[in-house]
Parts: sequence; C-alpha cells; structure tokens
Amino acid sequence: MVCWGIGIVSYRQAPRSSTTGRGRTWKLKTNPPRILLVDCDSFFVQVARLEDPDGAGRRRLLIVGGTPEGRGVVASASYEARSHGVRSAMPTAQALRLCPGAAVVPVPRAACVRRSREVRQALQELSPVVRPASIDEFYLDLSGTERMLAGESFEDTARRIRDTVLARTRISVSAGGGTRRLIAKLATGLAKPAGVCIVPPGEEAKFMRRFDLEDIPGIGPAFRAALERRSLRSVADVLRVQPEWLERWFGARRARWLHDRVRGLDSEGALPVRERKSVSVERTFATDVSDDDELDGVLSRQVNSVARRVRRLGGGARTITVKIRDRDFATRQCSRTLPRPVESDQAMLRVARELLAELRSRRRTPARLLGVAASGLSREGKRAQLAFFAEADDADPDRARRISRVMDLARNRFGDDALGPGRSLDPRNMQ
Repeated sequence: MVCWGIGIVSYRQAPRSSTTGRGRTWKLKTNPPRILLVDCDSFFVQVARLEDPDGAGRRRLLIVGGTPEGRGVVASASYEARSHGVRSAMPTAQALRLCPGAAVVPVPRAACVRRSREVRQALQELSPVVRPASIDEFYLDLSGTERMLAGESFEDTARRIRDTVLARTRISVSAGGGTRRLIAKLATGLAKPAGVCIVPPGEEAKFMRRFDLEDIPGIGPAFRAALERRSLRSVADVLRVQPEWLERWFGARRARWLHDRVRGLDSEGALPVRERKSVSVERTFATDVSDDDELDGVLSRQVNSVARRVRRLGGGARTITVKIRDRDFATRQCSRTLPRPVESDQAMLRVARELLAELRSRRRTPARLLGVAASGLSREGKRAQLAFFAEADDADPDRARRISRVMDLARNRFGDDALGPGRSLDPRNMQ
C-alpha cells in the first residue's frame, strides 16, 4: 500500500515544467484524472439471496424492504421486479400492486454492513484511493497509475477490478469511469448490470448529450419543474441556451451550477476526503407499536448500533435526535445538543430515552417508525477529564466508554446481538 501512496503523490505533485542545469526546459507529461465508480448491482437483493439461498435466493421477483403485508418502503428490487415498475423508495404496498407475484423480505442490515466492508477491503487492495459514497457505491481514484499498471487501459483496469470483487466477495458490481465523478456516476448507470462503461478524455460533452436533465444528480423535482417551464428537458436543450439567459431565469449561482453539470463538470477530479456529519438508524414496524417497553427495547438496540458506528469513526457526538412516525404518518422529532461529545452507549441511551419520553408525552398514538441519529460528530482524541459528579446530559465517564469498546470487540467477533443491555435484547433472538 505504501508504494501506491508514494507513486501517486510523486507523480501528481511533480512540477509541470523544470529547467535543467544547462538551461534547457523540459515538460512533464500529465495524464487526465481517472475516476472510477464501483456500484454493487441491486446490493440489498444480492445480500438477501446470499444470506438465504433456499428462500430469497430462489425468487426471481424479489423486493427487499417493507413487509409482505405492504408496510414500509422498498430498499431494492430484483431486475425482474423492476421490469414491472418497482423502484427504490417506493411504498411496498404500491410495489406489490405493480408486481403482485413478488416475494418481500426485510433488509438484512447486519449482513449488508459486513459485505459492504468486504467489498471495500477488496477495492483497497486494488486502488490507491477508495472513497465510499454509500453502503454500495465506492469512488476510486486511479489517476497516475498508468505506468505502475504496465500500460493497462482504463477499461481493462475497470474490468479486472469488477472481476476481482466478484471472485472475492460474491458481489456483482458495475463500473463506470471518466475524468470526473459526475461522468463516472452517469457511466455506471449505463454499465448496469455487471458491466463496464468508460468515457475517454475529451468525449465528455458528447457523452453528456444523451441524458435528460432528470438523470443528472442534484436536479430535484422542484428544479426540474422550473426547467420544464422553460421547455428545458434534456442536456442538449440547455446547451443551446446562452449563459446570460440561464442566469436571468435561475439566478447566477444555480445557472453556473447547471452550466457546469450539463458539460460533465463537477469539482476537481481528485476525490476529497469528506467528513461524516451524522450517523442514524431507523426501523419501520410490521405492525404499529404502542407499548412503551417495546419501543424502549427498539430504541436501545438502535442506540447500540449508532454509538458503535460513532466510535468506529474515532470520536463522539454532541447532538442526539429521536424521530417517531405515528400511525397517521405524522413525523415528529426531538433533539438535544450536549456540552461535549459523548461516545458510550450509556450516555447516548440516557438522552435518547428522555427525548422519546418527551415525544410520547406530547402525543400518545401507536408508532409506525422509530429512529435515532447522532450528529455534531467530533474526532477529538483525548477528552478532558469530566467532573466526578457530572450532569446527566454530558456524563460520559471513562468506565462507560471502556465498557462500550469491549462490547464492540465482542460484537465484531460474535455478531451485533452478542452483547447489550438487557432491555435492548430482541426477544425473537432468545430461546
């Protein structure tokens, strides 16, 4: 891995020109950026089939997310189900009306996290820079690796990475590449499923002309409606409009953003290191829950998961948020920001329970969904020693942190349900 780092830094940071001792000037040839997006094909569906080969693994029409009774939303669907119009984020009830013969299974969350980690580890052995975009998408920066790969073409490299990930993890992926992240993102969509699509340098403008504006990430329903009012529906439509008219219609900032996107430009080609801003987990219940003890048990398990991920990031969180969705789909949430970051299960759970109690006191109606989030993440190393009699809101003593980290070790080895407070244990997993 060290050789990757040295190779990339020395190559990319070398001067564009230099003067020799004899006064002659030479130029260093720099190659265009090579950004690759590796996207797991119907990731939740693949994981569900791998985890249950005799059940979900045998169903062509498969919906992951929600319940067979039609509650919840679709997380992913098999390509056969998609041919019936089923899409991610669609209510499961609507998906079943479109595809009544489909089987519905819950999202195998723990297995998805584990297999996502396996894919990332495989990619880190194949690329000098790997940046996760989501649980099933990974950007790779292969800029400057041409000589290290003995002149292997970008397309051949992408195919080798795709094939290696499948062999090591049993997860099928698609790969799209270009000089920018936006180009790689759109190319990956064309590569699915299990294909490779590389846009050569200099062909970005030609490549972009094939897309509608709704295909470009960042153009949401409101902006799309504003564009359609001007009869702008495709990239080609926008390219025919003078920049000053775009600015007059949509404002300087939005016009500049659109001007760049339809030409395949986002920001710099290299991948930045992005700081995680929050960690959250939600659960939609199969049947509405009104019992406070049952809600508390779910809340405890969610806090365990969130706190563990916060610790994995190497810091703590200052803001805890609890969200609840009632039977009538009314969504409410309550947050509290603490004086200093906390990382232990105990400290986060204490705050989360108080927030849930406050939400329930305002309106006591059966809950359809419950969620917990930790934000204001901090990567502080050694925290200041807290007072012995700390306030309940900011108490995160060393003993509680040590216990939480020991529990992390056990969960990493024996599974997420290996250890936890008694009230957090799922009765369905107990015999």
